[in-house]
Amino acid sequence: MPLMPDEIIAQVIDRCDIVEMIASYIPLKRAGQSFKANCPFHQEKTPSFIVNPHKQIFHCFGCGAGGNVVSFVMKQERMEFPEAIRFLAQKVNVPIPTDEPSQPHAANIRQTILKVNALAVNYFHQMLLADKTPAAQGARAYLQQRKVSLDTVHKFQLGFAPDSWDGLLTHLRKEGISLGLMEKAGLIIPRERGDGYYDRFRNRIIFPIFDTQAHCRAFGARALDQETTAKYINSPETILYTKGHHLYGFHLAKQSVGEKDSVIIVEGYMDCLMPYQSGITNVVASLGTALTVEQIRLLRRYTHNVVMLFDADPAGESAMMRSLDMLIEEGIEVKVATLEEGEDPDSFVRRYGAEDLCGRITNARGLFDYKLNVLMGRFGVRSVETKAKIASEMLPTIYRFSNELIKAEYIKRLAKSLDVDEELLAREYKKAGQVLSQRISAKMTEHTAVNQARARAVERSLLRLMMEKEEFISQAKDEVILSDFQDARIRSAISKIFELFDQGRRIDPSSLINSLEDPGTQQMLSGLLSEEEIGGDREKMYRDCIARMRHDKLKFKRQQLLQCIQQAESGGDSARVGELTRQFNQSIKSED
Repeated sequence: MPLMPDEIIAQVIDRCDIVEMIASYIPLKRAGQSFKANCPFHQEKTPSFIVNPHKQIFHCFGCGAGGNVVSFVMKQERMEFPEAIRFLAQKVNVPIPTDEPSQPHAANIRQTILKVNALAVNYFHQMLLADKTPAAQGARAYLQQRKVSLDTVHKFQLGFAPDSWDGLLTHLRKEGISLGLMEKAGLIIPRERGDGYYDRFRNRIIFPIFDTQAHCRAFGARALDQETTAKYINSPETILYTKGHHLYGFHLAKQSVGEKDSVIIVEGYMDCLMPYQSGITNVVASLGTALTVEQIRLLRRYTHNVVMLFDADPAGESAMMRSLDMLIEEGIEVKVATLEEGEDPDSFVRRYGAEDLCGRITNARGLFDYKLNVLMGRFGVRSVETKAKIASEMLPTIYRFSNELIKAEYIKRLAKSLDVDEELLAREYKKAGQVLSQRISAKMTEHTAVNQARARAVERSLLRLMMEKEEFISQAKDEVILSDFQDARIRSAISKIFELFDQGRRIDPSSLINSLEDPGTQQMLSGLLSEEEIGGDREKMYRDCIARMRHDKLKFKRQQLLQCIQQAESGGDSARVGELTRQFNQSIKSED
């Protein structure tokens, strides 16, 4: 997300009244010249949350939370700083500057596609509610049969895609939306013969997929025709939507998740809809797949407590098992609720009611017990070979826990369950840890290579900007140092530019290339300067490059520290682990 000018940030903050903003979330009571309330960030009976309208700040004397209006929105809405500024800017009508119309920025395209999606949501929703065709009537009858209430239809903005090749396409054309934008949004598909487009979703129940701010990013669609091959289809990946980055129903559940400090994760749309309708409001769906790191980190902004509630079938069990280790690595406390074979949360809550489902959730088993039970059911413990197989699956999971006491207890319990010698199992645990550390190290090395490639792209952009506008050279000299550049050839070119600038000499492509001794650096520079020029706000591009380089520098440092921590753990050097962990935590604080 591009950085915003400081004057825009200042204007947004100046126009926001902190009392008015906070009062839109929680009730405030006058207390002298200030206002008081129960803190929204922790449980308390006596108000200790103070809002000072004169200083435009808030502070909680109970939990220590405090800051200005931006700080409050960031904490309340779980937003990053740029998101919070944009959120507040909309509320106080401060326009965020964009690139010129002739050179539209990606952010402009994103906003436009969000509007296209919003039009599509409304179209599908109205088709479901009011269309008189037999197909639409069948869609309504299907939802009634599944006991989906009208209130739920409205809350989740469910829709219906008519049994037509171009129903949505025609509607959006009337709204002035181009075919190109519809295709970018993933709503239409080009015909194979190249003579036009047709709607992606036809004769299906539509489930809009919203982000945390209730913006529609994509759509899921369930077929009503039993003969249709694909029961469910989803939007393709677009500029707005990356599969595995979102959770269905989270825009409705996030407040409840924060209040209960717990989230229930199910698989599909209906598995989320029906428990929510029954009053279990801290439920989200993983959109039919095993959880991803991005989904887990999104949840982690709201809670560290997860209850997995996947379908009671082999596919659901496999998806759950794949997610468990990842959840541990991300510091999540995991429990697993189970249902009878063949049941899913949707069918269970319709058959037995919300109270019984809540009972299953309350009695959810710990991750260790669940995984061990599944593996013992699969393999049994009658032979040495099956015991070894179970141990090989369980020991890497145990290794991922950060608490040494928990690890020791789980090894003891595993040894007892398998009826094997605990000391022998501990030796196997150490070997499993070494293998896992090597895998993690290799994965991080690969990830580092990807990050370095991205860093080179940023460095190339900065080099090009410095060649286009000399004032960026003087700015860069004050904001970066040569060691910040990871690419050796780019670092060499920048070094020469700084040298020529300090000498007051002319800097142009020809003279710079002539002054470089390394043929590879000369080729890199000539190739870079020969690329087609990209339009846009140069000052903004420069600021983005500097910010990205600083961020990547910190990120690269953390990755190196993590690799060193893994090596120290494998070698049993607890003192070095402690020192490296301290450095890692300090690097995070330095960015905050």
